[in-house]
Amino acid sequence: MASRPQPPAEPDDATEAYVGLAADAAGRRARARGWTTVRTLPPGAIITLEYLRGRINFEVEHDTVIRCWRG
Repeated sequence: MASRPQPPAEPDDATEAYVGLAADAAGRRARARGWTTVRTLPPGAIITLEYLRGRINFEVEHDTVIRCWRG
């Protein structure tokens, strides 16, 4: 019987550490720490809530991250 494929682990990263950073700097830091997808959204954006492993989301206002979450 074949083994079950295991998805890659997400970076062990504290999302709250991105709040207050400039959007560009936060994106560079996230990619350097192993996030495969970095999504930047304006405040109040309507998005789907599917969880995508390896994605980090930034809510950005005036070029500053005001909220950050996984998936």
